[in-house]
Amino acid sequence: MPAFLSGLKITMALLALVTLTGFALSVPLAVARASNSFWISRPVWLFTYVIRGTPLLVQLFIVYYGLAQFAVLRESALWPVLRSPWFCAWFALSLNTTAYTVEIFSGAIRAVPGGEVEAARSIGLNRLAVFTSVIWPAAWRRALPQYGNEVIMMMHATALASTVTIVEVMRVARDVYTNYLVIAESFGVAALIYLFLTIVLARAFRMLEHRFLRHLSSSLKSNFDSKHPKLDREIHA
Repeated sequence: MPAFLSGLKITMALLALVTLTGFALSVPLAVARASNSFWISRPVWLFTYVIRGTPLLVQLFIVYYGLAQFAVLRESALWPVLRSPWFCAWFALSLNTTAYTVEIFSGAIRAVPGGEVEAARSIGLNRLAVFTSVIWPAAWRRALPQYGNEVIMMMHATALASTVTIVEVMRVARDVYTNYLVIAESFGVAALIYLFLTIVLARAFRMLEHRFLRHLSSSLKSNFDSKHPKLDREIHA
């Protein structure tokens, strides 16, 4: 159990680092992806198309084993960082989650009604103010459920970091099985840990949805009450 707890800390640290990096990169890239300009939107589309079209394990192996093929990188001052398993896992996972998150956020940005944007511009807001005060809050609310699923999927994907020698939960399970040949105790404990993390993350995003989407439930209830006043009175009675 001490080994599993140590692996859990590494899993959580890797997930937090990857999620923060992916979120920071995906917001400006999502804006570019939602742009009407072909030369701004198309390169981002190509990036997301390639990353989402190839397996994450392949991407991780390309980064971990591929960088060593270039002599200019091996001889550079950055090589101690570039050869680190932590860097390779962070880089590959961050690129992967960025690609998926860009598509989630860009779709939410495009779904913002044009009337809201025109209304913001009509009162004199500049482009930055329109984005920060109107477009992004509305897009964030729309994207939150899908983004929560992406974070949970990325938590599961951190298990692939064990293939590049990072001793997280899955690597600990493999080591326990190799040393003691107890498959139920090793991978069973790992499954319970991932299930626990899934429940915690799902609950956290449920609370965020309740915080940011509260107005939707209120509006739906108001519409229902206005359309079915008799049924509403019977329910309350």
